[in-house]
Amino acid sequence: MIAYTQNELVSATEVSKQFGEYISKVKNGLLDKIGVLKNNKLNAVIVSVEEYERMALAVRKLEDMELMQTVNERMQTPKEEYVEGKDVLKRLNLSLDD
Repeated sequence: MIAYTQNELVSATEVSKQFGEYISKVKNGLLDKIGVLKNNKLNAVIVSVEEYERMALAVRKLEDMELMQTVNERMQTPKEEYVEGKDVLKRLNLSLDD
């Protein structure tokens, strides 16, 4: 769970009234993030474009690492355990002719 300071938590009503001010605070680095509360529950988070792009890149890198781990694990499969593509299609009741 991410921690928020008191000045990083704002009601949705307050954000709607002073949207530009809160965007400026995030954009200019006065706040790292703004947690938007609705009915006293965290509903959304406002972050800068740079922070969003950094997070999105981190997620892509993590996905790439997971994929590489899967590939490496599958490369360890002995050849006698390989399955022919036509057998996979048959098991799934699929055909390349469809």
